[in-house]
Amino acid sequence: MLCMNNDFENTQHNEDLQAENEFLKMKLMLERGAVFGSAEDKVLPPEIENTFLKNMIAIEQQFDDQKTIKVFDKIGKPSHYKPANEIPEEQIDNEWEKLSAHLSEYGIQLEVCSPNITIRELYRFTIEELFEYQMDDIDIEGLVHNFIYDEFHPDYIYENSTAAKDECMAYILGKEPMEWMCHFRKQDIQLNQHKDLSEDDFKIIVNLYKQAYDDIEVNELEVTNCIVEKYESRVSGTYKVVAITGYDSCTISGNWQVFLEKDELLGYWYINNVQIEGLNL
Repeated sequence: MLCMNNDFENTQHNEDLQAENEFLKMKLMLERGAVFGSAEDKVLPPEIENTFLKNMIAIEQQFDDQKTIKVFDKIGKPSHYKPANEIPEEQIDNEWEKLSAHLSEYGIQLEVCSPNITIRELYRFTIEELFEYQMDDIDIEGLVHNFIYDEFHPDYIYENSTAAKDECMAYILGKEPMEWMCHFRKQDIQLNQHKDLSEDDFKIIVNLYKQAYDDIEVNELEVTNCIVEKYESRVSGTYKVVAITGYDSCTISGNWQVFLEKDELLGYWYINNVQIEGLNL
């Protein structure tokens, strides 16, 4: 009998939570324009969904207050961290670990994308710049405020090299149809001798090359140089692919260049010209 009572109480509790969750979702939809999936899409237990919905409402309410606070004040105004130039080289890794752990205790995390940024620079940036940054003053259990170093100090050589290699040349050379061109400008793109191409034109030319082979293996794709000059950038590299048709194969290799231009308003770099030796495009 005791087990039956427990089962009844658990069922009633779940039903109450589900009803409350439906009310909270309706509140978010009416007041915030939130969109939720259908009842068939539910995968979360009611307790987890309830916590999630309440956190969403709490975050929205705190955003409405538009309160900000300096990172330095958020983490308790620490005074024991030395300037980066006063820390010996053999101690900098340990000091950064301490500082990073301190930030984490207050729900703050600093990440970096570029591999060219040193631990000392991350420490210096945190002490001298991030501490003074005005962040949203939101306190929700489990909420993490993520900062990315590169958004404050972009490494355009790294970013443009990565975009040219991984988001352009890799898409062009491989066998899979080219679909995504998020790093390209929309119009007036050049590909070898083809000029004034739209995104669709560019993809048609590239995909026709791919369709000529049963398979294409990319054996080499390297960046050899990247030049950034104000609003223009050029990334150079080499490639080698093995193109397979039936039982036959041939090796195609050469140099490539990807040209980018910077949107002065948005601050983003867009590819506008791709030159590839050896490919019959």
